[in-house]
Amino acid sequence: MIKNDNPLKEKIADFEAVIFDLDGTLVDSMWIWEDIDIAYLGRFDIVPPRDLQTDIEGMSFSETAVYFKERFGLPDSLDKMKADWIAMACDKYLYEIPYKKGAEQFLKHCRTCGIKLGVATSNSRELVESAAKALSFETYFSCIMTACEVKKGKPASDIYLAVAKKLDVKPEKCLVFEDILPGIRAGIAAGMKVCAVEDKYSAGIRKKKQELADYYIEDYEELL
Repeated sequence: MIKNDNPLKEKIADFEAVIFDLDGTLVDSMWIWEDIDIAYLGRFDIVPPRDLQTDIEGMSFSETAVYFKERFGLPDSLDKMKADWIAMACDKYLYEIPYKKGAEQFLKHCRTCGIKLGVATSNSRELVESAAKALSFETYFSCIMTACEVKKGKPASDIYLAVAKKLDVKPEKCLVFEDILPGIRAGIAAGMKVCAVEDKYSAGIRKKKQELADYYIEDYEELL
């Protein structure tokens, strides 16, 4: 059922730009990363610790590689680690990653309203381009930026401020969609309004997300 009582619905037109995180926010992709971490660390006979996903939330692709190498003492170079991860994930991004429910229809709605659209992701450029190819991002987004292109990853505000600058929109006129706490904090630190997005991989922190963000949605159909 489409829900029509979300307080954000009537305020969308007040924003000049909407900026999306990618994984778990715009596309349903968080499920692949736990599998990849298990398979990759398994090459070194390492079982991923329970706190791994929490520790790396919000880190850029490059920051995550540094974290893995230092925490687990891996012999591979950072470049090889990232290349292996990309190879393991590329086909999934090309063929198995869908938009979150109602997301593409919401993108069309924003474009109809004349709202500029951007992506601010902690993922690698290569995998973002795979998703972009599969889901025709060029139809919607004027700016796609990765956290590897700025000084600090989330929860620092760097990437959101950089995307706003590229879109030529003041931060206070931007709305951010995020699924994890570091991303929500990054949007808030940038001086933007933030809407938390439901995702089963962050379901355990749903209440914290609702308390921290300005708005909350279970899916994008609430905003249509």
